[in-house]
Amino acid sequence: MTEGIISFSDWQKLDLRVGKILEVEDIEEADKLYKLTVDIGDEKRIVCAGIKEYYSKEELKDKKIVLFVNLAPRKLKGIESQGMILAACTEDESEVILISPEKDIEVGSRVR
Repeated sequence: MTEGIISFSDWQKLDLRVGKILEVEDIEEADKLYKLTVDIGDEKRIVCAGIKEYYSKEELKDKKIVLFVNLAPRKLKGIESQGMILAACTEDESEVILISPEKDIEVGSRVR
């Protein structure tokens, strides 16, 4: 049996939306982190993501991703990260793949 089972009402609390990465910046003294500006339709968010060893800036620019929008903000290297990009990764984290919509869909669309 799967551990940590949550109720459907808990799942409904998650606000997952399609976002588009507009800007990708290096963070001083951070080997693994990028500072990303992500458009989620009605606003733009700053998100820090530890994906530098898996993606180049060019691969990320204009990429559509899934963003966990209502996650509590967290300071990373002095930057307030306002969400988390969803990714799949192997157990040893040798591979990390960002979750993206299968087809083109409007920025800000909810994931349900």
